[in-house]
Amino acid sequence: MADKKMPLARRNYLKSLLLHIGQSMLEEEAERKAEEKQSYMEESCPKLSLPQSVEDLQELCRKLHKSIDLVDDERYDMEVKAKKSDKEIDDLKIKLQDLKGKFRKPVLKRVRMSADAMLAALLGSKHKVSMDLRSNLRQVKKEVKEENVSGDWRKKIEDQAGMDGRKKMFETEA
Repeated sequence: MADKKMPLARRNYLKSLLLHIGQSMLEEEAERKAEEKQSYMEESCPKLSLPQSVEDLQELCRKLHKSIDLVDDERYDMEVKAKKSDKEIDDLKIKLQDLKGKFRKPVLKRVRMSADAMLAALLGSKHKVSMDLRSNLRQVKKEVKEENVSGDWRKKIEDQAGMDGRKKMFETEA
């Protein structure tokens, strides 16, 4: 059965049948939604009867303002709950991704490029001056620390040996 091909006319007929059935289903669903909307509006919004006196109109306006305030409070609370839930979902998604450990850093290719080529790539046609980075480095001279070298090192040790040498050490430190 699966090996045989369906004739083109039969296939087009079946397509048109499916489209016709789908269109009728969409129309029925739209009618059903309109009926649900109408019934909800009748249920939650009673018919408006305008009073004749000014005081009654003012009282009606006060009631409407109170109901508007209540609806605004509920809407704000729901928005806050929705934002909090969205943030919580995002945090849980991140934790789940961390636990799975499937995130891998992409391998970066090594690109050899001179400083001039890099600046030309970054700045485009604005880059006209070639830069020699080594020419901008500061020259540092090494200073040799010169110590007072007085004679032979044996003499220095002999001077520090004994009580006289120890006395000198303590006097210079203190």
